[in-house]
Amino acid sequence: MLINGVNRLACKVLIKDLKQPIKIEPIRGLKVEKDLVVDMEPFFAQYRKVLPFLVNDEPAPERERLQSPEERARFDDTTKCILCAACTTSCPVYWSDDEYHGPAAIVNAHRFIFDSRDRAAHERLEILGDAEGAFKCRTTFNCTDACPRGIHVTRAIQEVKQAILFEKL
Repeated sequence: MLINGVNRLACKVLIKDLKQPIKIEPIRGLKVEKDLVVDMEPFFAQYRKVLPFLVNDEPAPERERLQSPEERARFDDTTKCILCAACTTSCPVYWSDDEYHGPAAIVNAHRFIFDSRDRAAHERLEILGDAEGAFKCRTTFNCTDACPRGIHVTRAIQEVKQAILFEKL
């Protein structure tokens, strides 16, 4: 929710740390259902569009699909997303365009685009290369500032843009 005009997780904010008076509002960019409750379905619909799951049609190995520490480090930051919508609802592009995939969807796509075990990176890059994808980002860093997990959201979006342009995986 918005606490004193800033996207925050209410469960993590201490009243003693806030400037008085405290103003609490629903997050921006999503329809208010009642009081502070917003309809999260548009947010999750955009999330689902980017195929936020591992795709691998190769025969299953006898053991797990292994990665090197370097391969894992490539997308480690974006695995921290908790789908709180703080980044997406702090984005001015998202406020004005309900078709924009939004930062959280792009971050979650990043997590799989750069996963060495995944085989659907090209498909995700096509989805994020459309008119409502990664290139709608205006690099205001609101998303990075809003993320309660410290994810470098804007950097991840820029990496996805580069991957779309150069197909560097």
